[in-house]
Amino acid sequence: MKSDVIDIAVQIHARTDRAILASDDGDKDKAVWLPLSQVEVEIGQGGTATVTMPEWLAIDKGLV
Repeated sequence: MKSDVIDIAVQIHARTDRAILASDDGDKDKAVWLPLSQVEVEIGQGGTATVTMPEWLAIDKGLV
């Protein structure tokens, strides 16, 4: 099985020890929880970040 990873620009709304609450459009009502065990987060400015994750996870969470 092929494991593609993708980068997505997101707004981070909350963070716990195990996950981040993020949205791709800045709308907290549409934000999804992403497990930190499955993503890499590169924090930007103003609460933005680039998240690297498996493509299947991005599809499952509705980010692509």
